[in-house]
Amino acid sequence: MEPGTTAKERVLVTGGGGYFGFRLGCAIYQKGVDVILFDVVKPLQAVPEGIKFMQGDICCLSEVEDALRDVICVFHIASYGMSGREQLNRKLIEDVNVKGTENVIQACKSTGVSSLVYTSTYNVIFGGQIIENGDESLPYLPLHLHPDHYSRTKSLAEMKVLEANGAELRNGKGVLRTCALRPAGIYGPGEQRHLPRIVSYIERGLFKFVYGDPLSLVEFVHVDNLVQAHILAFEALKANKQHIAAGQAYFISDGRPVNNFEFFRPLVEGLGYKFPTRRLPLSLVYFFAFLTEVVHFLVGHIYNFQPLLTRTEVYKTGVTHYFSMEKARKELGYEPQQYSLNEVVEWFRSRGCGPKPRNYTIMQLVRDGGLLFLLIAVMVSWFPSAVAFSL
Repeated sequence: MEPGTTAKERVLVTGGGGYFGFRLGCAIYQKGVDVILFDVVKPLQAVPEGIKFMQGDICCLSEVEDALRDVICVFHIASYGMSGREQLNRKLIEDVNVKGTENVIQACKSTGVSSLVYTSTYNVIFGGQIIENGDESLPYLPLHLHPDHYSRTKSLAEMKVLEANGAELRNGKGVLRTCALRPAGIYGPGEQRHLPRIVSYIERGLFKFVYGDPLSLVEFVHVDNLVQAHILAFEALKANKQHIAAGQAYFISDGRPVNNFEFFRPLVEGLGYKFPTRRLPLSLVYFFAFLTEVVHFLVGHIYNFQPLLTRTEVYKTGVTHYFSMEKARKELGYEPQQYSLNEVVEWFRSRGCGPKPRNYTIMQLVRDGGLLFLLIAVMVSWFPSAVAFSL
């Protein structure tokens, strides 16, 4: 290094091989900051020159500590169990979300990392109850009320991160400052977790109905808005911003509450499919999801199938819950940009998605017949309890 030059800041992104972590790392690097992407799997995309990828597991403390040498901030994004059959693997969810977060916090203290930005979730507050324009003053949902282990462990992890704010760093390097961002459902071109699953259901002819109150409202966040929020949080933990974000949590979304199914209408129709008109009661779909989870519990060790829906997914998509962005705007300077699903539609079209001639195989007929039988069985068993409840 030349005399008089200043060392570049260096940050690390856990879960940096994933969709959001990779995008965040690239955006931070463009701002002149050295970036390390840390993950158990390599990114699907080629890592840009200048960005370092380290393969490692947050469940291994020594690997995390090795990765954090000379780092000033950790963006802790890595998690497990957000959707689908992942939600049913309780042990791995616990290991990654709780023990992994404990390792990150401990490694920050031992290596002298001064800032930690944690990617949390709406689910630390929401558990199926209606929330309209909620804010950060709302208490955590009691742990025993969470309908899934992912949400429960993310809540525990967020608590640990915020409790670690102000902890002393080893060797007198100051204190650790932490904050948590609670994003809505993420979307954007190339998103790998939720949108491909939805499109696969559409293409396989499984998207035959919607459910719940047509006036129910939820929120989403475009990946670039979430990137912006994380960079702002990183800056707001610094001394020149009076550490305003230290110890704080922030809800992050596009700031546009919308019905879940209407949000996806442009994707369905943009790919050339007919949007379904049948609407089922929320309680019926929840009961169906419950039975699906029971079946997965019984046979999942033999056949780890992908549930059509889990109970948590039914609540997240069918029950009104949206939050104010006022705190993020005021303290972080967060101003969400407006995006549509057009770029998402084009991304899927460029990969050959859209209506195609369908030749049913025997396995597809068995599958669809089984689903129809299960749905009829659910309706038959659900109807008497629904009538009794209404009386």
